[in-house]
Amino acid sequence: MPDVHVIGAGLAGSEAAYQLAERGFSVILHEMKPNKKSPAHQSDHFAELVCSNSFRSKSMRNAAGLLKDELKILDSLIMRSAEATAVPAGGALAVGRERFSAYVTDALKTNKNIKIVHEE
Repeated sequence: MPDVHVIGAGLAGSEAAYQLAERGFSVILHEMKPNKKSPAHQSDHFAELVCSNSFRSKSMRNAAGLLKDELKILDSLIMRSAEATAVPAGGALAVGRERFSAYVTDALKTNKNIKIVHEE
């Protein structure tokens, strides 16, 4: 089976690489950090949240809450990371940004089916 290349280790790229690797694909994850960062990036970790640390509502009475529940059923790395690093936020799911990104980064770097290439 040929390698699958995923470009970028943001939220979507990190989730895609993880899901493919968990299904037995050999994944090459291309990520420009730490060699290059945008002006918004502060850390070398993947899935860095540069704006809000909120994933919005946890309520099952709206689309945002339902989507999170569906993602958890599908073993979403992003949702597992968010729940593991959650901070108090009332009815919202909010995370500690640095801990969240570190959690995602560690999960990808330790996955035997993912090779990370740091390049733009």
